[in-house]
Amino acid sequence: MSRVKRGVVSHRRHKRVLKQTKGYWGQRSNIFRRATETLLRAMAFAFKSRKLRKRDFRSMFITRVNAASRQHGLPYSVFIHKMNIAKVAINRKMLAQMAIYDPKAFEAVVAKIK
Repeated sequence: MSRVKRGVVSHRRHKRVLKQTKGYWGQRSNIFRRATETLLRAMAFAFKSRKLRKRDFRSMFITRVNAASRQHGLPYSVFIHKMNIAKVAINRKMLAQMAIYDPKAFEAVVAKIK
């Protein structure tokens, strides 16, 4: 059986991992074994955080819409309920944007559902 030298493949794999962990603290950035376990953990956190970011943004939109709707005398829950009854289909992100950048348009939405 002929001999297979795997140095090139391993070296390339090690370099790829170490390049991804550049900037990590201590051995986590330059020792392959430490870097690998740190990178796996970092990727797991990144995956989880991509899901959590959506939740955080939705929460922020709701807070902003609540603040804006209360200025017009409606708490958030009543505001959304009346929007559903009036069949006004604007998502929370757009409502939050309107509340900040175009208060007159938001006021028009409130007037339509009242």
